[in-house]
Amino acid sequence: MKFDHVLLGLLALHPRSGWDLRHWLASEGRFVRSNVHQSQIYRLLNRMNEKGWVEFEVDPRDGRPDAKVYRLTEAGRAELLAEARSPYRPTSRFQDPDFMTRFFFAGMLAPDVLPGLIDTELAYRRHQVATSRGRDRGIAFPEGTPEADAYRIRLIRELSHQYGTSAVDAWIDWLERTRRLLQDAQGADGTPLNPVRTSAAPPPTEGDDTR
Repeated sequence: MKFDHVLLGLLALHPRSGWDLRHWLASEGRFVRSNVHQSQIYRLLNRMNEKGWVEFEVDPRDGRPDAKVYRLTEAGRAELLAEARSPYRPTSRFQDPDFMTRFFFAGMLAPDVLPGLIDTELAYRRHQVATSRGRDRGIAFPEGTPEADAYRIRLIRELSHQYGTSAVDAWIDWLERTRRLLQDAQGADGTPLNPVRTSAAPPPTEGDDTR
């Protein structure tokens, strides 16, 4: 998701000032988006205000500069929901920030898309494991390169492979458990969540290097 939509998602929960948004991103949201500057947030808020996605009220502060407190408009809510429901296309890198951002905000605002989101990610990762895990991991060592110690490089390569294998397997396990939990979950009105499936993602392109 673009950073605009991350800010829209935060404002969908409750109105916030630009400082409030920066504070959340620097604490709870530091894994959603890193290295965000306050000036970047203000530029995006101004742009979203021009588009009619947000509006603001000036909140007087005693002894401090007044703050603009932004809230989501109906146009902003429609834009955010359209983004949450847009097709999800996994990348070769598992645990991509786009998935977790969609999972977080869609889970709060459009929970019916979660089963399809997880199914798409699961299908892609299972295909990667099935087609990549047994690949030849041999390394060719050029002659005359004294730094290329064969034993050390093979050991590092194997240790990296072991870590990648366990990490991908743990990710797939989490997706499967999360899918089951959501399937058993109840909506706010007491009715089960209805899965909305999306078409399976295309298989990884040649050259994907998933453990």
